[in-house]
Amino acid sequence: MTGRLEYKPLNDQAYDAIKQGLIAGRFAPKQVLVLRNLATSYGISTTPVREALQRLVGEGLLEMLPNRSIAVPDWDVAKFTELFRIRRELEGLAAELATPLMTRAGIAELTATADEMDAVLAGGRVGDYVPLNQRFHFTLYRAANSPRLLRIIENLWGEVGAYMNELFAEGAYDRIANDAHRAILAALAKRDGEAVRRHLVADISVATEAMLPRIRALAGEPGPDEAPTG
Repeated sequence: MTGRLEYKPLNDQAYDAIKQGLIAGRFAPKQVLVLRNLATSYGISTTPVREALQRLVGEGLLEMLPNRSIAVPDWDVAKFTELFRIRRELEGLAAELATPLMTRAGIAELTATADEMDAVLAGGRVGDYVPLNQRFHFTLYRAANSPRLLRIIENLWGEVGAYMNELFAEGAYDRIANDAHRAILAALAKRDGEAVRRHLVADISVATEAMLPRIRALAGEPGPDEAPTG
């Protein structure tokens, strides 16, 4: 959890902090967000936290339960697949738009992040990969200089953040997790926006395929080759 909040109006600060927590996967599906616990963590009163939670409910990142408590939505295979279809289109667009605008310093930052990802994967520290992956993607998307598109992508990640923690739950995703990022870097060096977009879409697609069996299991849904029971 983040520390005390400063500068912005408190309700905006609380909103930003909780949303970033959702994007980073710090909250789990079905987790109830306790107002007083969040307020204590951020060192503010419950009122701005309540306003922030209600705002996030209105945006679909959180949900109101029948008892009026607020929680992270449950695992949902249909939602998962829809989100990744949308992500492929919008994030691919952001990556292509970013290509001619990416500075040498920006490419160097992406390269350093990819190097860190290789190191954590080699060391078996897959839990450290997720925030680095987020950093890589958003460094690229911010370079597109399209604030509205960035905001939409942030909202998508806010809905899918918890799912990203399941990247390494099954299979051997660690062996290929950084391949598309390296391909993106090579395409950026050539200023080939179409190739950057293609490799970005491939990255999202491979991650989706790696996670889908796990998400089906967590949601209690049979896989494509399983007969439903009951």
